[in-house]
Amino acid sequence: MSLKKSILIIILVLLIDQITKIYIKTHFNLHEEVSVFNWFRIVFVENKGMAWGFELPGSYGKLVLTLFRLVAITGIGYWLYDSVRKNSPAILTFCIALIFAGAFGNIIDSVFYGILFGKSTNIDVASFLPEGGGYESLFYGKVVDMIQFTFYDDILPEWIPFWGGQHFSFFDPVFNIADSAISIGVFLLIIFYKKAFPKHEEI
Repeated sequence: MSLKKSILIIILVLLIDQITKIYIKTHFNLHEEVSVFNWFRIVFVENKGMAWGFELPGSYGKLVLTLFRLVAITGIGYWLYDSVRKNSPAILTFCIALIFAGAFGNIIDSVFYGILFGKSTNIDVASFLPEGGGYESLFYGKVVDMIQFTFYDDILPEWIPFWGGQHFSFFDPVFNIADSAISIGVFLLIIFYKKAFPKHEEI
């Protein structure tokens, strides 16, 4: 896959990611949700840390995490450039482009959203470029999440050992388009591992 196609994929993912985040941030109250289907909801939450709500402790934890993300995406960017330069299999370049776009999308939130938007609360919708300044300083922004697929949310049948009769929900995490791009990229690398990393036969 050429560098131009890789850049096009990255731009497309970033546009979709940022458009959805900005819309949610400026139109939804914090924790407001809209049920699209029984198993699919739009829920506005903000994530201060990594995936699954993990946070580094201490006042500088968020800064360390953001700087780590910047270092990591530099490495991913070089990996993408190197794969294009070496004319690696298209599936490998495609997956790296997805992972890069997803990582970059969340970095934009972490680095800039704190100074670009007002604070989101349960009763107030955030504004873009508020007169009094943003809700945080540079590098301390929160990542906007909004997609939730809860495939099962009910009482388990009584015949199930140990957990029968108890409430159970499957796949509760709230994520965004950037997270999806990273997950899809990693998933495809696992599924098409042999095509992405072919072994060169020795002569």
